[in-house]
Amino acid sequence: MTSAGNNVEGLSGDEPIPGFGFNPPTAPVSGLEITDLRTLHDRMRQGGLERVHRVAFHTLTLITEGSGEHTVDFVTYPCRPGTLLWIRPGQVQRFGRLGTMNGTHLLFTPAFPPHFTSADRLINEWYGPTCWQLATGRDHAVLSTLVGQIRAEFTRRDGAVSQEILQLQLVTLLLQIDRLPRHGKRDDPHAGGEIYTRFRIELERSYADTRRAEDYGHRLGYTVKTLTRACLAATGQTVKQVIDARVTLEAQRLLSHTDEPVAAIAGRLGFSEATNFGKFFTRHTGAAPGDFRRIHQGPQ
Repeated sequence: MTSAGNNVEGLSGDEPIPGFGFNPPTAPVSGLEITDLRTLHDRMRQGGLERVHRVAFHTLTLITEGSGEHTVDFVTYPCRPGTLLWIRPGQVQRFGRLGTMNGTHLLFTPAFPPHFTSADRLINEWYGPTCWQLATGRDHAVLSTLVGQIRAEFTRRDGAVSQEILQLQLVTLLLQIDRLPRHGKRDDPHAGGEIYTRFRIELERSYADTRRAEDYGHRLGYTVKTLTRACLAATGQTVKQVIDARVTLEAQRLLSHTDEPVAAIAGRLGFSEATNFGKFFTRHTGAAPGDFRRIHQGPQ
């Protein structure tokens, strides 16, 4: 997130949650930037990184000094040296007050990594893990080294920066991150195989258009039973539960981070009647939309 904007490329043109576009002031390649978190914070001070926002690209942050916190989709992660954060396109986030916190901040568009590698699956995992607390052992050393190699290539002063080298270095970094344990994370997309991966991509495209499992099965060429089997393997939930959870998350984001009327939010999410949306939301969260908004909506 390198420049402020009303819209974020890849998100809806009438996106109600503020976004930041990918537009580095200077970069030797297209689609990637690496900088310090503190430098980015100073550069974007007027844009308000401490306000709620979302982006259409990936960010990886490895905290190297100090402490602070970062909130992503209603979960606040304490940050300290060794904390690794991966924020994916569309997630809603807010930087806490940085204080003494600093670290290496890597930004890349979904199109930057080469798509002939297994890392392509990771780029599409918008729902993957967000935070790891790395011990000062092998994992931390390996990731620190890889991040350092990307920075060294990105900042070459001889004019010989190679986009191909950066792409392959990034793929290596992503595959190493994929090896990290998913502590406390039930969602394991590997268990659902290609079927689950394809379903989640289609779900991200279509959750505001349809909540019917049959529609997803028809679009992907699978039976509902096959989709449910893949979802159960990956998440422990049926396909309908996964669909409803995605719609519920977006509803929570919009209720908490915008002032749009409940009826307008219902329309955005494909509900023909606000009352039907209210019943759906209450069933899945235990709170009416208005009550949820009053509890969770803070200063923007």
